[in-house]
Amino acid sequence: MADITDIKTILYTEKSLGFQESGVIVVQTSTRMTKNRLKQIFKEYFGFTPIKVNSLRQDGKIKRFKGREGQRMDFKKFYVKIPEGANIDSLAV
Repeated sequence: MADITDIKTILYTEKSLGFQESGVIVVQTSTRMTKNRLKQIFKEYFGFTPIKVNSLRQDGKIKRFKGREGQRMDFKKFYVKIPEGANIDSLAV
């Protein structure tokens, strides 16, 4: 069962704000999320089914902090095309 807590954040970068003008939002999730589960979440919690969903898997960078190596978390980004007239309250910037 899909849950809204699987979505980590909606990205607000210069690039993603440009996508929002054309009806595409960028969502960051855990690596376990699938396109079908994301569509279920949008249907259950936001009341609409996305038109199209594209995914991108991003590996975490290896960084050094105080001489020790560490790795950032891996994540998935989804580019979600929403239908015209659909509204998500958390998108208000």
